[in-house]
Amino acid sequence: MTDHDFSERLSGGGLLTAEILYRMPDHPGILQTFCFQSIDQAPKFPKLNAFLDHWRREIEAVIHSIRIAHSDLIGPTEVNLHDAEFRLN
Repeated sequence: MTDHDFSERLSGGGLLTAEILYRMPDHPGILQTFCFQSIDQAPKFPKLNAFLDHWRREIEAVIHSIRIAHSDLIGPTEVNLHDAEFRLN
């Protein structure tokens, strides 16, 4: 069985982190935060848009702002070579 998130990353998805600031109906003067993470496709972000559609339909809290961070595609990791020798016994 393959990992679904890994296969999404291979097909061009990246880790999306969205910080949502919102106001609760009973305390409109206070901003609260909610963090949403998913593997999503930039630049359209279909999973984030589906989540925000759900929020607007089902949750009474009003969204104040959204801050998004998205990673790039899977690529080679950085390797730092040092002049050293390691031995395993």
